Amino acid sequence: MEHPSALAPFMNKILMGDTVETLQSLPDNTADLIFADPPYNLQLRDELWRPNQTKVKAVSDEWDRFSNFREYDEFSLKWLTECRRVLKKDGSIWVIGTYHNIFRIGKIMQDLGFWIINDIIWIKTNPMPNFRGTRFTNAHETLIFAAKSIDSKYSFHYKSMRAYNDDVQMRSDWEIPICSGSERIKINGRKAHSTQKPEELLKRIIIASSNPGDIVLDPFFGSGTTGAVAKLLRRNFIGIERREDYVGLAEERISKVVPLEADLISYPLDERPVRVPFGNLVSARMIAAGETIFSADMKNRAIVLANGTVKSGNISGSIHHVSAVLQGKQNYNGWSYWYVLRDNNLVSIDHLRNEYRKNASRIAPPDNDSSI
Repeated sequence: MEHPSALAPFMNKILMGDTVETLQSLPDNTADLIFADPPYNLQLRDELWRPNQTKVKAVSDEWDRFSNFREYDEFSLKWLTECRRVLKKDGSIWVIGTYHNIFRIGKIMQDLGFWIINDIIWIKTNPMPNFRGTRFTNAHETLIFAAKSIDSKYSFHYKSMRAYNDDVQMRSDWEIPICSGSERIKINGRKAHSTQKPEELLKRIIIASSNPGDIVLDPFFGSGTTGAVAKLLRRNFIGIERREDYVGLAEERISKVVPLEADLISYPLDERPVRVPFGNLVSARMIAAGETIFSADMKNRAIVLANGTVKSGNISGSIHHVSAVLQGKQNYNGWSYWYVLRDNNLVSIDHLRNEYRKNASRIAPPDNDSSI
């Protein structure tokens, strides 16, 4: 998908630099989807040892250290403000965190005007045990799924995600193992990045809430999971990362990804039928002006007018309005109510509408004002 030339310097690239400063260089309304895995501010104090006296490699990186909550909140406000600016009107954002930070981030997001759609619980099927025995084993992380505003018409492929989940409505608790095995990037046998997220997690997010050709922004790019999955699923990505070693790891990783064929990433279940007004069938002479249409029991009938409306006695209007009035209802779907005679058999006008869709030489994009 082509994008404005203003985005060319950023498209499918990892921008090295400070998150806030680099976000400020991006144009307004750039991203369709943002996935943010910010520092968690884990507030670790002491070294952690296993019962066998081996040291636990915890998240102790300098980028996760903040002096106090106020400093962390100020940092979060800055990057979230910029994310909201660069997010498109109908875009959405996912932010992941733990009990250390996610409640603070959620409050800031609401204050900025983001509209929270869901909180998703990522249940780790293989979490790190609690070695000190002072609290429950922390076996989950929380993701906030939000739109830019309450009025955003954000992407969400409900039917496809339901099918993904064996035709059961997908819930907000996702059981996914932490990144391990061959997926975990290592250097000299050690984790290359302490908080590398599993590809399955990003796959669900990107499939659920974006479309092929969309721009996915990750302001804390790390080892490049977002970019790798975005490329696989034929999305564009923009990554921001402050550490040169992580940039190198991510670029090498993404270079090896081969995008899936276009027909493997389509959404046939979620495609909306092309809107076809009743008047189109009249214009195409599939139903003639002056022709009579009937209810299924043939107790009610109406005359089709040249302007695409119908008239039954002294009642006139759309196929929906007239069918509703005849039945004493507030609203009714005229497509399922009316029939025409073809070879002495009743044929639903909805059948004719589907034939029109099949035979239309030009398919128009779906209209938000769809027929009943």
